[in-house]
Amino acid sequence: MRRLLLASSSRYRQELLSRLQLPFDSYAPEIDETPLPNEAAEQLVRRLAEHKARALAARYPDHLIIGSDQAAVLGQHILGKPHTFERAKQQLLAASGNSVRFLTGLALLDSKNDQLKVDCVPFTVHFRALDETQIERYLKIEQPYDCAGSFKAEGLGISLFRATEGEDVTSLVGLPLIRLVDMLLLAGIEIP
Repeated sequence: MRRLLLASSSRYRQELLSRLQLPFDSYAPEIDETPLPNEAAEQLVRRLAEHKARALAARYPDHLIIGSDQAAVLGQHILGKPHTFERAKQQLLAASGNSVRFLTGLALLDSKNDQLKVDCVPFTVHFRALDETQIERYLKIEQPYDCAGSFKAEGLGISLFRATEGEDVTSLVGLPLIRLVDMLLLAGIEIP
């Protein structure tokens, strides 16, 4: 069986990939994730997912390399990881009563023959109307400062939602498993 490599140090992506019960390694690529001038969110996540996979191809020449990147979009603005309580609070105040579209870029690179598949999986979260007290309480409990959009959907963050829509809820966490399984099957990987 071909070896799988997750081009990420994200524990969230590692936990998701482990659900497939396939052996894999993970390694963080060192890339510049700065958006290009006037780059749309979908192009950004596709480019970064591919770039993450390609950045490790020389080091892992006989692997199927999985790259993924995510952007949260509110209106015309891309929401990054907040990193601080105050920035997370501002993101959630802006999201209150609104919809945030999450775009997750996914790349699968066969480093042996340079075959590449790239896709983007959308998922929309419709937020409840939230007040400052609710937001502050949530942030103090879960501290989602390393998450685009300032919440953890796999945890208490679900309480902030009014509804969700999309084909693959795992894309919201950062690695769209349904689309990845499609790509792996096409690459000849048997899923248990």
